[in-house]
Amino acid sequence: MPVRKLRAALTAIFLGTAALGTVALVLASPAQAITVSAKVGPLLNEAKALMTSGKYDAALAKLREAEAVKSTPDDTAEINMMKQYIGVKTGDVALGGAAAAKAKFANDYNAGKFKDVIADGELLRKSNALDAQSQLIIAQAYYKAGDFAGCVRFTKSLSGVETALQLQARCAYEVGDEATQRQALEALVSRTGKPEYWSDLLKLGERSRGLSDHNTLDIYRLRLLTNSMQTKEDYMSLAQFALQFKLAAEAQAALEKGVAAKLLTDDRSLRLLATAKQMAAANLANEPKALAAANAAPQGDDLVSVGENMIGEGKAKDAIGVIQNGLKKSLKDPNNGQIRLGYAYLAAGQKSEAEAAFGKVKTPERDAMIAHLWLLAAHH
Repeated sequence: MPVRKLRAALTAIFLGTAALGTVALVLASPAQAITVSAKVGPLLNEAKALMTSGKYDAALAKLREAEAVKSTPDDTAEINMMKQYIGVKTGDVALGGAAAAKAKFANDYNAGKFKDVIADGELLRKSNALDAQSQLIIAQAYYKAGDFAGCVRFTKSLSGVETALQLQARCAYEVGDEATQRQALEALVSRTGKPEYWSDLLKLGERSRGLSDHNTLDIYRLRLLTNSMQTKEDYMSLAQFALQFKLAAEAQAALEKGVAAKLLTDDRSLRLLATAKQMAAANLANEPKALAAANAAPQGDDLVSVGENMIGEGKAKDAIGVIQNGLKKSLKDPNNGQIRLGYAYLAAGQKSEAEAAFGKVKTPERDAMIAHLWLLAAHH
């Protein structure tokens, strides 16, 4: 039998595309194609028949007999190929090498033997067959086996591909490791910008201790910015928090988006929208007086508030200067002023300036966390 034919059949097996029956047909090819020696040929035919019947130990015994009488390179090649085939079918790495290790790995995963899959990883490593895809399967095996702590440890050793980070975030959640969960989600939003990852990250942020109402408003703003608003209550909450800070134009815009999304159709939502419109019109008419009073005030917080309202009115570029003037004065809440400046820059499309502004907020933890979320959003 030409070596190339058996090699082709075995390659198909290793790739998971051939069944034993297919290989048996190749092994039983016509007599005229056989190039092994006369003494070895009958022994190989017996071994083939035993392999076809799944009697691998008996087939190996025949191959050992063949080895004792082999005399040509083709004899050796045929015997080795058949041994390797048996190794793949039985998961015997000593016989099948890397191909057998991969076959055992696949068989264990398909059989739901997830702890064995994890152990198989060492066989793959020793066989130089532990590729990136196999590592991801091992990470999944940790998760499916319920070994969430092991999953976290293992995924931290992997390159930050999306699937590995997803598993890391999920397993970290299962063991209550918020720091790792946050790191994984931040990496996911940084690399992909996908709304589903933003949604999970912002939910985690919302659970942070000691958030102010302004911090919570920022989380809802980020939901809107990252297309991760999911429910009627998301739009309503954003509007209500905005109205709490007298940001009526922003509340109006949020409610109108909720209506456009067909999530706000009830009377309560529509009444709130009408109220927001009235307040926004009043704020706009009073804005020159409010700005003059804020400029005359000894502290800059009122200027920051006026600038924040201007962002919601679609005047982000004008708001930048107003907020900067507020930052030149003493502030009761300097972090809020810095975050508002970053928010104004971002709304005006000046991303690098926004990132610089957000990056200046270091403490306390709650404000630094909110500024960091804005910084991530500014990257996209």
